Amino acid sequence: MKNSTISLKVLTALYILVLLAAIWRFLDTSRLELFTLGVIPVLYGIFKDKAWTLICLRVYLAIQILGVSALAMTAIIAYQITPQDVAVNFKGMNIPLLPLSISVVLLLIFQLWVAFSKENRQYFSRFTATD
Repeated sequence: MKNSTISLKVLTALYILVLLAAIWRFLDTSRLELFTLGVIPVLYGIFKDKAWTLICLRVYLAIQILGVSALAMTAIIAYQITPQDVAVNFKGMNIPLLPLSISVVLLLIFQLWVAFSKENRQYFSRFTATD
């Protein structure tokens, strides 16, 4: 990982934050969810310089895109029926939908860029599948 790209280091930091949030949520609610714990194999592959890391990242990203798409479609349908009931609340705080939506889309775009960038493909192609 010491010779990795800046984008991969930023993604690693982001995924460590997601993992810490998942652990905190588990300790708070005693529930596990694969949507946030999917970062574990990606982080393991990044730290151990495994050749399969990009494949794992792309699969995890596909799962994220499917989940976000499903939530977005549900929100759009609910907004058509009762607009006042479409709200995101976290610990009693109402989160505005527009900034939240923009943030989620930007995070997905950044992850797509990291997963399909040429320099990251070259970085992980140096490692063999038997490492």
